[in-house]
Amino acid sequence: MTKLTAAITGVGKYLPEYVLSNHILETMVDTNDEWITSRTGIKERRILKEEGKGTSYMAIKAAQDLLKKTGVDPKEIDAVIMATATADMPVASTGVFVATEIGATNAFAYDLQAACSSFLFGMSTAAAYIESGRYKKVLLIGADKMSSIIDYEDRATCIIFGDGAGAVLFEPNTEGLGFQDEVLKSDGVGREFLKIEAGGSILPPSEETVKNKQHFVHQDGKTVFKYAVSGMADVSEQIMQRNNLSYDDVQWLVPHQANRRIIDATAHRMKLDEAKVMINIDKYGNTTSATLPLLLNDFEHLLKKGDNLIFASFGGGFTWGAIYLKWAYNTPNNN
Repeated sequence: MTKLTAAITGVGKYLPEYVLSNHILETMVDTNDEWITSRTGIKERRILKEEGKGTSYMAIKAAQDLLKKTGVDPKEIDAVIMATATADMPVASTGVFVATEIGATNAFAYDLQAACSSFLFGMSTAAAYIESGRYKKVLLIGADKMSSIIDYEDRATCIIFGDGAGAVLFEPNTEGLGFQDEVLKSDGVGREFLKIEAGGSILPPSEETVKNKQHFVHQDGKTVFKYAVSGMADVSEQIMQRNNLSYDDVQWLVPHQANRRIIDATAHRMKLDEAKVMINIDKYGNTTSATLPLLLNDFEHLLKKGDNLIFASFGGGFTWGAIYLKWAYNTPNNN
């Protein structure tokens, strides 16, 4: 019997129109372009400015882009996994709303939250659904409106994050392509170093929590950086060793776009040339759950059937991991 694997068969994306450049940030907080660029690699990021529009708006747009490019009937989709750290609202699932709005009326849907590793963990889940033989089409969307939880008077965080969305479709494959292996990790020690203190069950919203800015992201940058560098590099090296992959065997590293120095450290550990590393952090900043699918969209025209891709991510919690995937199709130059 031919082994069933889960392959990515299509991608889509959405980015807000408004560009928040480093030069604009210089007018908002005590920072400058040279400082931001040298420490993060970020030159600009996209921000969803429109009133009343949240993560679901971008997710719907990314999914519609994918459906248009692939020609897939949304009624054929079996499941929609919404990877996000910025759900539209508490309790009511953003993914359920997105599935309904795109016409995926036969799909079940839910949200998956693992901070910046949400999309990576979602890839594992989507692949497992496909490989079980139970479902044929699983839509995985990574989207975050980080601007909704950022304090634009805090120069430690406001320079890093942007808004955006990306989507991928997983389908069965019998050629040995698609999902190959994963190394997924988590450690609760990270809970104190990257978090939003208020708004959850421990510290519900109050006038005091709002006044104290406890509903914004706060991070201990140095600690997070240290864990991220070692975490992403370790799992990326581990998955290569476990699958007997040399640096010549890997066509692309698809790394979470948190910081250019973290990306470079991971590539260095894997002995990969810069030409094999997908990077768009300079244009979008850290879009959290959207970084990996946005990379696939931006580099889709360069991918070839059979290419070996290593995905790597690190997020709050802490959560991190690496996934080894073989690309399943040749892409016409449609970007």
